[in-house]
Amino acid sequence: MKKAIILARVSTLKQEEEGLSLNNQLKYLRDYAEQNEIQIIKEFIFSESADQKIRNKFNEMITFLKNSSDVIAVIAYRVDRITRNYRDAVLIDELRINHKKEIHFVYDRLIIKRKTIGRDIFDWDTKVYLAKQFINRLKEDAVTSAHYKVKNGEWPGKAPYGYRNKKREDGKNWIYLDSLESKIIRQIFDWYSTGSYSLDLIRQKLKETFNLSFHKGKIDHIMKNPFYYGVMRYDGKIYPHKYTPTISRDLFERVQEIKKGHHKKHIKFAGLPFLYRGLIKCSQCGCSFTPEKKKGKYVYYHCTGYYGKHNTSWIKEETLTEQFAKIFKGLQIPNEIAEGIAKTLKESHQGKKEYYNSLYSDFHQEHQKYENRIGKMYDDHLDGRITQDMYDKKLQEFRNKQDEIKNSMDRLQKADEEYYITATYILNLAKRAYDLFLSSEPDIKRQLLKLVLQNCEIKDASLTYKLNYPFSTIFNYTKSHNWLPE
Repeated sequence: MKKAIILARVSTLKQEEEGLSLNNQLKYLRDYAEQNEIQIIKEFIFSESADQKIRNKFNEMITFLKNSSDVIAVIAYRVDRITRNYRDAVLIDELRINHKKEIHFVYDRLIIKRKTIGRDIFDWDTKVYLAKQFINRLKEDAVTSAHYKVKNGEWPGKAPYGYRNKKREDGKNWIYLDSLESKIIRQIFDWYSTGSYSLDLIRQKLKETFNLSFHKGKIDHIMKNPFYYGVMRYDGKIYPHKYTPTISRDLFERVQEIKKGHHKKHIKFAGLPFLYRGLIKCSQCGCSFTPEKKKGKYVYYHCTGYYGKHNTSWIKEETLTEQFAKIFKGLQIPNEIAEGIAKTLKESHQGKKEYYNSLYSDFHQEHQKYENRIGKMYDDHLDGRITQDMYDKKLQEFRNKQDEIKNSMDRLQKADEEYYITATYILNLAKRAYDLFLSSEPDIKRQLLKLVLQNCEIKDASLTYKLNYPFSTIFNYTKSHNWLPE
């Protein structure tokens, strides 16, 4: 009995609906084998679109046939089920000619063998050409459909991490936030935006907090993706999308600025978790003070001497911690004073609400104005009063305007909501600054230092610095004990 393999393939939903489902193909092919007394040794089933996975499966089939001298036939439903391009056709011809395999196409009623000539070979070549043209049309349709979706504010492919592809109640494909993954995305951006977290440290925090093992490339890709704040990058261009943003545009841009700054730095030992790495400079030459471990356990900081070696002090990490702690001790405010200031701030904040509400209302009206223009322009497009190119151009222009207005509204609302919260946070921090600094984990210590201090330098083994506002004011008042109402 002649031995053969079966190949069944379907790649689109339309083909399923038109009767080319895998079950239908397999029934025809198995019936054909039984009627012609052919023994089926193996079945190769392709149930996905023509991508790299399909390529691997096709190559697996070719290798199997070359290594199986007793299998002399391939049974497929139609020519376009076995070959989608000229490269596949060449491989099939090689099987036919060099390995003496028979290729049976049940629906086409065509069998080609090593010695096949004339009309059957002409039919084979013609059907290969038509199959190639069919694939070309599918690709063109896919590109056209993708561009239409993008211009309509819809993403044409798989949703990025943090989102899920789902069907809406009306049957339309849509992208929704994933509740857990969207929190992870926000956390990644929040961590990095502090400037205190490297990619390695974020990987560590993700493992500790969410039990996730992300490689640095994935984290970097997430932080570069503007999809999370409301726009999508497609074919080298940026388009606004209609889905729920994960983060604000301000946060995204802040992360990009920090990334640019990190790319300019090449700090020795940058991958090691030293507490004050990258935070201190040499007052004499301006180079960074770099950490170095001695005897496997003692950490010292010294000038890199990048512009030339010079006499400079080496200073223990413990000594630096003592000097930083002394600064935080100088920020402490008595509890009763802090509570009085917080009360005054809360009362004064109420007077700002009317102004914020008025400004927010103006922004909302401006946003609605462009929405009305888009609706009117769409009617003009349907009635043929403006061209497709003009519609696309103006739509992009109006959406960009709306995006700018939305960004301003977000900033205003954030400022309104966080004004009192931030002021209270700073006062609470000042109340317990010393204890908080000493008891915090290393990454929190670094965040506190960046929040409170700038221009930290070492001069003759002593720390010099400048306090950020409003901590500079708090420090001055704690020294003078003159807490004025202002």
